[in-house]
Amino acid sequence: MPITLQEELRQSKPFPSPEAEAAVSLARTAACLDHATAEMLRPYGITGTQYNVLRILRGAGPQGLCRNEVRDRMVAPVPDATRLLDRLVFLGLVTRDRDTPDRRYVTARLTEAGATLLAELDPVVAAGNQRLLGHLGEERLRLLIDLLAEARNRP
Repeated sequence: MPITLQEELRQSKPFPSPEAEAAVSLARTAACLDHATAEMLRPYGITGTQYNVLRILRGAGPQGLCRNEVRDRMVAPVPDATRLLDRLVFLGLVTRDRDTPDRRYVTARLTEAGATLLAELDPVVAAGNQRLLGHLGEERLRLLIDLLAEARNRP
């Protein structure tokens, strides 16, 4: 039998409602998954947020994306997408170019080094996801995915 959230947090009082318990459980689970992802990525010198940006830019293809488009596609919002992209440029994983007459529009693109890093990380992340969530099985994972989508898109 899995340990309950109340036991895991060594909480003496019960949660005031199922909604409160679910919200804390989601936050705790997200924190555990974030920590595991950070540990997976640490040997490669990038953070989970940086990995997210690299994946977004890989999906955008050679045309790239502007800073706001990258920011809007991120899993977790960040206050300063420019600084995040600057760091990836510094690491040689992303380029930024002004391709239009509008000098304010800067396009970010994945470099060859960024693509190589992602190709190296793909099996590492896939194995990590399998280790972290594979025990739930496909049917229960589909149910979890659907329930989380419902929670995010409430009426």
